[in-house]
Formats: sequence, structure tokens, C-alpha cells
Amino acid sequence: MELIVAALAAGATTGVSGAATQAITDTYGLLKQLIKRRFAGRDTAREALEAEETEPGVWQTRIGDDLRTSGAAEDEQILTVARELLALANPKAAATFNISGTVHGAVGEFYAPVSFDQRTQAPLPPTPPAAD
Repeated sequence: MELIVAALAAGATTGVSGAATQAITDTYGLLKQLIKRRFAGRDTAREALEAEETEPGVWQTRIGDDLRTSGAAEDEQILTVARELLALANPKAAATFNISGTVHGAVGEFYAPVSFDQRTQAPLPPTPPAAD
């Protein structure tokens, strides 16, 4: 959920400052559209989503419960678009956005996209030795 509210705030901030590129504007609009679909029947949350708020804490307060209970906070499409928006609108925040917890055995802070190979049919080949 923190990723989504950080992305919403970053998108709104760049829009208010006039620094938004077309890619940021489009991605921000797409993120809000995807969230609105999850907010069907939640008029107050949909109205709050229309605000051009620039503080993540305010977004969290206004729509945090709705993000959680609607399933938006776990929606992979929403999370992907939120990551993309944050990377476009605030690369510094995106680079330091911490993921905590255990994901397929990985624990810690990740500062770039992480891929996991979950093949189970055959073992992975050994890593070649480093060149001297």
C-alpha cells in the first residue's frame, strides 16, 4: 500500500509543479483509473482519489483502508503501474523504496528490480567463476 500512495503523491507532485512529462501524466492517469475500478461502489474513496494531493500520508489516511479492503493493494497490475510511475516521477524515491519481508527466500532492502527463477524441473546451472 505504501508503494501505491507514494506513487500517487509523486504523480500529483510532478503535475502540480509543472514538471510532468507526458509519460508521467499518462501513467498517473492509468494508475488512478485502475484504482477506481477497484473502488466501485466506494464513492467517498473515488472522490478522494480525484484530489491532487501531494503528501503520501494524506493519501494513506483518505484511501488506505479502501486500498486494502478492495484488493487494490495486492493487485499486480496496480503495483506494476505504481512502480513505473514512482520510477518516472521520483527516481530517487523509487531507488530507495524499501521492500521488507520475505519474498521467495529473499530478505532485505532492494534498490533495483529483482527477478526470481522458480523453475523446478531442472536445477539451475552453476555460476561461472569470475574472470581474473
